[in-house]
Amino acid sequence: MSKLIIITAPSGAGKTSIVRELLKKFDNLAFSISATTREKRPHENDGVDYYFINHKEFRKRIENDDFAEWEEVYENQFYGTLKSEIERIWALGKHIIFDIEVNGAQNIKKTYGDHALTIFIKPPSLKVLIKRLKERKTENDKSLKKRIKRAEKELTYENEFDSIVVNDIFETAVRDAEKLLDTFFEKQTHTN
Repeated sequence: MSKLIIITAPSGAGKTSIVRELLKKFDNLAFSISATTREKRPHENDGVDYYFINHKEFRKRIENDDFAEWEEVYENQFYGTLKSEIERIWALGKHIIFDIEVNGAQNIKKTYGDHALTIFIKPPSLKVLIKRLKERKTENDKSLKKRIKRAEKELTYENEFDSIVVNDIFETAVRDAEKLLDTFFEKQTHTN
């Protein structure tokens, strides 16, 4: 069975940047594209960064049990992993890497158990995380406050994951994540 690598973190901790680096290093990985109802940012592409779908379609897919996991992350803003996305990647014969929020990561882990490795990317401090969120300039004041409030809550879940990587120095965090994947793949090879 293919393996699942689940990278999770509060918004602004650097999980997407770390996932991009892991995809460069491991050619046996493919990125799971999440579905979302949020607005597309100028630099994003549908079907590459996310599957951007409207609220009506998202709710219809929930009713049809099309999601492996989903959540209303912010009021009226949904994110989820389509079962068809997991099947698409497995059909390629690849392991899956996820860049998803904390609750989604927990739900995928519950479903796939030992076939999944969860890695929590932790900022060096809440102060650094807030600074990173402000520097991204992707949020207005209201949405920035929502993200900070959610990040404070999500940071309390760090010990519920298989491993924690502190993203203080980016290159070090990437190396730490690479070592965790190497160990996980090696261990899985020996147990199969």
